[in-house]
Amino acid sequence: MFKVFYEDLELGKQETFGSYRVTKEEVIEFASKYDPQPFHMDEEMAKQSVFGGLCASGWHTCAMTMRVLVDHMKEQGFAGMGSPGVDGIKWKQPVFPGDTLSVRGELIEKRESQSRSNLGLVKSKYSVFNQKEELVMQLITNVMVLKRGD
Repeated sequence: MFKVFYEDLELGKQETFGSYRVTKEEVIEFASKYDPQPFHMDEEMAKQSVFGGLCASGWHTCAMTMRVLVDHMKEQGFAGMGSPGVDGIKWKQPVFPGDTLSVRGELIEKRESQSRSNLGLVKSKYSVFNQKEELVMQLITNVMVLKRGD
């Protein structure tokens, strides 16, 4: 099942992956449940907003990015064991229906766990882009990763 462990991760390694198509229906559905602001739910009101049109909630952008990340981890056989949190999220530009999101990740820090000998902790910087290669979001994540256990 797992193929990529803490020991396999290279500091500074970068990779781009994923493709997530944003739909109007999903933007409205997410917003109606979790972030019911007019510019996320009503096309006419959104046209009058600073965004100029219906756009995804930043939290929806995080959720879509999470889907891309988890799909990538599964494909790679990454031995991730969850996250103790993120260090920061920056929403740089709105995400609109019709956009296709991709992710560029860079491993920026790794260290062994002080409390669990079978885990390492990694910090990664993820940049999310639309189909025009415009940066729409950045986040710094912390992930617990199994050690190989040879």
